[in-house]
Amino acid sequence: MVERIAYEVDGWGVGELWLSGRTLAWHEFPFGAADPSGHDALVERVRAYLAGARETFEDVELDLTWCTPFQQGVVETMRAIPYGETATYGEVAALAGHPNAQRAVGSVCAANRFALVVPCHRVVAADGLGSYGSLGPVYKRRLLELEGVVL
Repeated sequence: MVERIAYEVDGWGVGELWLSGRTLAWHEFPFGAADPSGHDALVERVRAYLAGARETFEDVELDLTWCTPFQQGVVETMRAIPYGETATYGEVAALAGHPNAQRAVGSVCAANRFALVVPCHRVVAADGLGSYGSLGPVYKRRLLELEGVVL
């Protein structure tokens, strides 16, 4: 059974975590406004990160049953990008063992269910910021600036 936990972060809005036991099944970034409910240690970690705490989330167990082996390699590579650093789509592809698969890395980022836990905001285009799905480049830049990255 999946438990949905909403959380609110001042200045960011309301997000949601979906947990299956202690395994993260889905993560929505805080955006807009709503009435949050529920409480969990992971929610507190997300709040702390968005308040400026240096958090890696590398210990959070993920449900990757939706991933192909390629996608799993890309997810693992993105999780290894250190806080405050970036990698290009091409670099992530090469590190995941698939040079020249940068467009496919972009597709994995677009399907990313785990937002901060799989930090695709740290994956940038070779010539600049790149996109960030429905939240757009302004949100991506805000997350990178939170980590001290200036592009």
